[in-house]
Amino acid sequence: MTTIDAGQPAAQSPADLPGDVLIVEDDPLIALDLSETIMSFGVASVRTAGTVAGALQQIDERKPDFVLLDLRLGGEKSFAVAQRLKTLMIPFAFTTGYVGTGGVPAAFADVAVLIKPYVLDNLRIALQSWRASA
Repeated sequence: MTTIDAGQPAAQSPADLPGDVLIVEDDPLIALDLSETIMSFGVASVRTAGTVAGALQQIDERKPDFVLLDLRLGGEKSFAVAQRLKTLMIPFAFTTGYVGTGGVPAAFADVAVLIKPYVLDNLRIALQSWRASA
């Protein structure tokens, strides 16, 4: 787990962006790059988790405003995290390196899927959707 904000409340994000984003990504380099990109947009706090268990722990410790959730975390799928987010009404988007959304269950058909490598405009649009989804 990486925490860019050192666990402290950070400066306020621009009004159209979430203040606290949790990235659930098993590749540390992708997570770091994505964290830096999101911070460059003006998001005040970015945290990461690399496993389903780590993501659930992060969510329980401090509910994020928005989550970027990789569909596959090593050998496990992230649908338990997605279900927890849905239950808590925390907006999120799936991320994947695989083209197509055939692996997403119908329960999550309304959730955006961002394809890696990320198109910056699509990433920003997903982050800006957090208020409408909340």
